[in-house]
Amino acid sequence: MFSRWLQRQWFEQRRLTPALWLLLPLAWLYALLSALSRRLAKPVRLPVPVIVVGNLIVGGAGKTPLTLWLAQQLKARGWQPAIVSRGYGRKGDGVISVSADSLPEEVGDEPLLLARRSGVPVWVGRQRAAAATALLSVHPDVNVVLCDDGLQHYALDRDVELVVFDARGAGNGWRLPVGPLREPLARLATVDAIIGNNLRSGFGTSVPTFDMTLQPASFYRLDDPRQTCSAESLRSRGGLYALAGIGNPGRFFQTLESLGLNCETHPFPDHHRYSAADLAFARGGVLLMTEKDAVKCAGLTAGETWVLPVEAELSPALIELILEKLHGRQAA
Repeated sequence: MFSRWLQRQWFEQRRLTPALWLLLPLAWLYALLSALSRRLAKPVRLPVPVIVVGNLIVGGAGKTPLTLWLAQQLKARGWQPAIVSRGYGRKGDGVISVSADSLPEEVGDEPLLLARRSGVPVWVGRQRAAAATALLSVHPDVNVVLCDDGLQHYALDRDVELVVFDARGAGNGWRLPVGPLREPLARLATVDAIIGNNLRSGFGTSVPTFDMTLQPASFYRLDDPRQTCSAESLRSRGGLYALAGIGNPGRFFQTLESLGLNCETHPFPDHHRYSAADLAFARGGVLLMTEKDAVKCAGLTAGETWVLPVEAELSPALIELILEKLHGRQAA
């Protein structure tokens, strides 16, 4: 409840409310500790280029679809990419590989989705440099590493930095916990590109900015992915329910609305670990969810459940920009 209230303060008020003023000392402390952590970090340089995909704001803004798009684009151009991630919310911090049948509580929901969708090696570890080193020892053919959600992980050196924003932008523009920013907006001057997932306005920077849209595909059934259906076939159904445990659940609910689906919506915290009781509200109806939620809900739903995958669409100019930097690393 407190988390939802705080996010409303950050993204809806767009100004400092009296309650947020009380948090200013914590914001100063957070900024000090962040600066100290970055200064003390000793970046590990991998033998292959590293592309970091991250946020300045807390929560999701579309990193996972972008990482999938990058993996596909690199493969199409003859590269051999792999992905490393922290595996937020999993048990333990050690380095392990992720397969399509891994357990989400052991590897994290986003890495599991990446492993199932990308077709490239995926490894997780709190220390991303250690995860990447282990990955490369097992997959020596890999020649570029994608680091999912690693912008603030300065222990891993990087060749390309991509920052993702969604329609919420930077909220009130303040650092945590007064605002949603992990780092100040001035950090944008040092990244290689800004990716706007339905971003309504820019940040007045000369850094290249690319629009990203998430296009919904056909729904597939949770208990049998071979079964698919269209949004049109669901419109006439009664008792539609939707859940989302992502950084911005409203984005998923808006997508369903744009498809003409009138659902009773149930938001959950990002990376929520579901139980059967969490899904009891949909008993007797039809439940719709994101792919990220689906990897954690197998076997928990008693009724009909459909999953909506999305595909990122971006200008080819982004991958050309990245390839230019990667070729520069090789030449060096």
